[in-house]
Amino acid sequence: MIGARGRVTGTVGPGLVGEVLLSVRGGVEAFYAYPVDPDERIETGTQVLVVDFEQPRTVYVQRWQPLV
Repeated sequence: MIGARGRVTGTVGPGLVGEVLLSVRGGVEAFYAYPVDPDERIETGTQVLVVDFEQPRTVYVQRWQPLV
């Protein structure tokens, strides 16, 4: 999971349990999501990068930053 890129489908932010869709085993699955920066709010539709994963379905994410 760590290093995967996904899309926010439920706002991720302080006091919220967000949701992101990630590609897994040839399909797409939903995961509970929290921001790495506890003060950051990430809106629906934003691309994110998974930086931490907790079993069974929780990820910690930050906004995707293209290198170019």
